[in-house]
Amino acid sequence: MGSVRVISTKLLCATKAKAAAAGPTGTLARAWSVCLGRGVCSSPWRLQSSMSAWLVDQYGSNEVLKFSDETPAPTVNSPNEVMVKVHATSLNPLDIAMRGGYGAKLLNLRRDPLSVVNSDREFPLILGRDVSGVVVDCGSEVTHFFPGDEVWAAVPPWKQGSLAEFVTLTEFEVSHKPKSISHTEAASIPYVASTALSALVNAAGLCKDRCADKRVLIAGGSGGIGTFSIQLLKAWGAHVTVTCSQNAEGLVRGLGADEVVNYMAEDAEEHLETMEKFDVVLDGVGGDTEQWAMGLLKPWSGAKYVTLVTPLLHDTDSLGLLNGTFHAGLSLHNTAFQSAISSGVFYRWGFYAPDGPALDEVRELVDAGKILPVVEAQFPFAQVPQAFQKLEEGHARGKTVVRVAEEDEEGQSEEMGQSDGEYQQEAEHK
Repeated sequence: MGSVRVISTKLLCATKAKAAAAGPTGTLARAWSVCLGRGVCSSPWRLQSSMSAWLVDQYGSNEVLKFSDETPAPTVNSPNEVMVKVHATSLNPLDIAMRGGYGAKLLNLRRDPLSVVNSDREFPLILGRDVSGVVVDCGSEVTHFFPGDEVWAAVPPWKQGSLAEFVTLTEFEVSHKPKSISHTEAASIPYVASTALSALVNAAGLCKDRCADKRVLIAGGSGGIGTFSIQLLKAWGAHVTVTCSQNAEGLVRGLGADEVVNYMAEDAEEHLETMEKFDVVLDGVGGDTEQWAMGLLKPWSGAKYVTLVTPLLHDTDSLGLLNGTFHAGLSLHNTAFQSAISSGVFYRWGFYAPDGPALDEVRELVDAGKILPVVEAQFPFAQVPQAFQKLEEGHARGKTVVRVAEEDEEGQSEEMGQSDGEYQQEAEHK
């Protein structure tokens, strides 16, 4: 696994103060920071009015992706914001869905309430939910981060994304990046970690102190969320069973899965039914999985079925905000009520929830070697459409990463030369 040599000096905002920090490339970079009376810490990055980014100005398939080097650069407009220079990002199925307009009505309302009367305000839209990079500017009330800090984060879907040179987030959405991995590797984790933690902790009620005697089934375990969840649950001491295709068995076993079932086999459901019942089912597949997976849970014991494939955004897109929300809520209520009275099983939805403090805990697990980044493919920033195409092919074995800033440090250049296959082999021999 690649490593990064980092010399980092935190720069404190002080009136007319001048500080220097060693950047992540190992070269001395000068930084000036002045706390202005308007309550925002300013730096030379504020002078950059434009940046490079991949945009969509209409919804559709891959051809709507457009590169622009004249995109307005974000700025720190709030005392609790930080501006991050993006070194790497990764793609998720959500990016493909959002490119096609998925969740547009609800997310646009969250971005800007005036979008209800003016739908054109949503464009141009920058996709990308993962970021690993370096803080270059911060608000005056930011206390945990300073220019020069290496950070990672999951970008909320209602904010402009990370397929750009810079992104602005609140300090509560950001976490210090693990020291043991490169930006390319780190960019593969935040979104899947935030989603998995939201589902497993908030919806399923699991945590590191309540997993030792738990049996968990992960439906669809070879993708980004699945590969992260396997490692997290094993770090917490749970027994983990995974469904995946046969050619992904080596990968998920290498990450710690106790039992693996080939979901393509004719007797897959029968095989699962012969096993001891589960305390939690995490469903990242959807479709008819719900029909047979509910019966695999321990009845009348507080067992929980958590699905990441919910109808909320689809319903609001197709039926409108009010009708869609009502329809989705009614569907959740009916299914939850039926499962509770028939077998005492709790039915819940899991949602992606950006959370900087939660990533602090993940960072500790990564640096302790208990969670390994699983990167299936890498693409340079110029090949974002090809990265989307790769992801759309399906059958993911980890994450597809985009290198936004090519780096010349020794550790990173070594990692750049690592083939996609080597990442999977490393996971299989973890």
